[in-house]
Amino acid sequence: MNHILSSCLYISKFRQNKTTMHTWKVWVIYIVLAAHLPEEQALGQACLSCDATQSCNCSSMGLDFIPSGLTGKITVLNLAHNRIKLIRAHDLQQAVNLRALLLQSNQISSIDEDSFASQGKLELLDLSNNSLAHLSPVWFGPLFSLQHLRIQGNSYSDLGESSPFSSLRNLNSLHLGNPHFSIIRQGNFEGIPFLNMLKIDGGNLSQYEPGSLKSIRKINHMIISVRRIDVFSAVIRDLLHSAIWLDVRKLAFSVPEKIQLLRIMSSSFAKKISLKQCLFTDATVPVIVSILEGMPRLMEVEMKDCTLLGTGQWYTQIHAKQSQSLRVLTIENLSIEEFYLFTDLQSVLNLLSLFRRVTVENTKVFLVPCKLSQQLLSLEYLDLSANLLGDQSLEHSACQGAWPSLQTLNLSQNSLSDLEMTGRSLFHLRNLTLLDISENNFGEIPDVCKWPANLKYLNLSSTQIPKLTRCIPTTLEVLDVSANNLQDFGLQLPNLKELYLTENHLKTLPEAAGIPNLVAMSISRNKLNSFSKEEFESFKQMELLDASANNFICSCKFLSFLQREAGITQALVGWPESYICDSPLAVRGAQVGSVRLSLMECHRSFLVSLICILTFLFILILVVIGYKYHAVWYMRMTWAWLQAKRKPKRAPAKDVCYDAFVSYSENDSNWVENIMVQQLEQACPPFRLCLHKRDFVPGKWIVDNIIDSIEKSHKTLFVLSEHFVQSEWCKYELDFSHFRLFDENNDAAILLLLEPIQSQAIPKRFCKLRKIMNTKTYLEWPPDEEQQPMFWENLKAALKA
Repeated sequence: MNHILSSCLYISKFRQNKTTMHTWKVWVIYIVLAAHLPEEQALGQACLSCDATQSCNCSSMGLDFIPSGLTGKITVLNLAHNRIKLIRAHDLQQAVNLRALLLQSNQISSIDEDSFASQGKLELLDLSNNSLAHLSPVWFGPLFSLQHLRIQGNSYSDLGESSPFSSLRNLNSLHLGNPHFSIIRQGNFEGIPFLNMLKIDGGNLSQYEPGSLKSIRKINHMIISVRRIDVFSAVIRDLLHSAIWLDVRKLAFSVPEKIQLLRIMSSSFAKKISLKQCLFTDATVPVIVSILEGMPRLMEVEMKDCTLLGTGQWYTQIHAKQSQSLRVLTIENLSIEEFYLFTDLQSVLNLLSLFRRVTVENTKVFLVPCKLSQQLLSLEYLDLSANLLGDQSLEHSACQGAWPSLQTLNLSQNSLSDLEMTGRSLFHLRNLTLLDISENNFGEIPDVCKWPANLKYLNLSSTQIPKLTRCIPTTLEVLDVSANNLQDFGLQLPNLKELYLTENHLKTLPEAAGIPNLVAMSISRNKLNSFSKEEFESFKQMELLDASANNFICSCKFLSFLQREAGITQALVGWPESYICDSPLAVRGAQVGSVRLSLMECHRSFLVSLICILTFLFILILVVIGYKYHAVWYMRMTWAWLQAKRKPKRAPAKDVCYDAFVSYSENDSNWVENIMVQQLEQACPPFRLCLHKRDFVPGKWIVDNIIDSIEKSHKTLFVLSEHFVQSEWCKYELDFSHFRLFDENNDAAILLLLEPIQSQAIPKRFCKLRKIMNTKTYLEWPPDEEQQPMFWENLKAALKA
């Protein structure tokens, strides 16, 4: 209250004209009304900001309800991550063209039956991670266009007695389940003929009625997370002829007797099996392998983020016949605690000869047994990245007769350090065309190396190479030596078509004579500062150039050279878009055309940067100076002075009914209200004081109260103290009372010092107040009781003057 009083003293002391006062009233009334607008309307207006495609993002805004104001133009409405608890029947009534409705991660526990009655065009509905305790078929009845439904992460324990999805004939993907989900009944999926993806989170699924999923004739991708083998077996029995890709998650294959329940999978028509976050043991692996080998159409097996409790000592003979369809094996992030004791997998050697693609990534492989490598007769693609292969182990793994059909080999992120030995180990792989040995630590490389005869692609990026030698094979068509320590490139590679030199220390272009057939080159993030005509003389076949993020001295001359001399048809030279936005060279793949850049355009980047820096420094200096010398205060004072010159000095005498209006700090209210008021208002004759706590008219706008009280008072009595001077509202009061109360040099103001005030405590910018306190008499409250009667007499005399 005191802050408001003080901030308005200037307004109250110097009345504004009627127009200004009316404007103030309208403005305050507007704020009050806006503050009491219905929350729903206010949030609705704040939320609904839509892009050109009428996609409205209202996520993470703390909404407690679906905002009002939805129209038929909206196509996408994102209300995720709010606090919505209820969907009402009228909330979405006007959004008749909605295609996607995202309500995930709210607190929705109830949905009115007709909530989606007008969403006949809705294709995506996400109700995941809410608090729905049951599902009603009535909700989804009108959604005949729905293709994607996500209802996982709620609190329902079942899907009901019948199918809640019976009307969703166009449903393409369905994601359901939660930690409370425990039972699937027959008929729960009636009405769904086909699904591209069905995901069931059934970590606590304990009961599955046979035949529940048989109504779905085809499921391209079936994702199921369960813990019980018997439940999983019952589900698989219904999916033998409908699931194309079985994606099994978080299932422990640890008990051999229970694994026998899965032999029904041998009759499955699935083409791909994924096992993610599953657990295996040495005792159960042979059973699983025999089951997979027996699947007649299985083409791919994938294991990701799984755990094997064992060392591969599978003594149980695998009797299954070799699969005639299985061709792809992917193992990623397999955890084997005792990987250093892992065996040579003799028991499965006869099952591997038909594999064409094998990936064993990030599984701590330090050796592939020679016999195992020799058995992979059909292998065309091998990815052993992010493992522990060293130079010696690679030589043993790629022994004579190993991988005879191999075309692509990825050995990136291993422990290789001898490039000559790496090439020699792979020399016999006559069909190898692509080799990735990036992110190893080769360092210095020898002058001569042996490589497979048909090697076309070699990736040596991030291998700490300081200099290239003739160790690099001349058969290459693509070479990647990015992120090394190269300072030059002078190799003779007549067949090279693509060269990647990003993130090195090159200061000049490669010698073009050595790579005459080059059509694409990336040399970005180096230290190039110019290109000459001679350097580009032989690059007549160049089609793509990426030279961005370099240190070109004169980009304009180089641009002209590229157009007229180099013959390049595509380029990315990396100049700031601010001044080459019209240039075809600004974007990779654009055709080089006739570009005319002036000298100003050539240096625009530098000029723009310089202007921005100078502008920033200028603004910073202004802010510092303004803060140091109180510039904002002086601007406010100037405006207040201009306003004060237009105001009348005093109100008519007939309207004055108070002897003084008292302005004081709230911290001094005890002294003012209990001591001063008692002394003055009980005097003979009594003085009539105006106090905001007592005399303001209830219900009246506070600004009007202040104006009326000040104008109806003979004097303005300031009770000064350390609290008064140092508090923010008191400073604000002095700001707006400075001109009229002190500058007019009248006696309307009475200064009463309740306690001694140090001169340094008064802000320096209040020079007038300092001057008045130094030149005029002011009253000072004496702590000695004997002097207090004289103080009251002096104060009464000042009020009567």
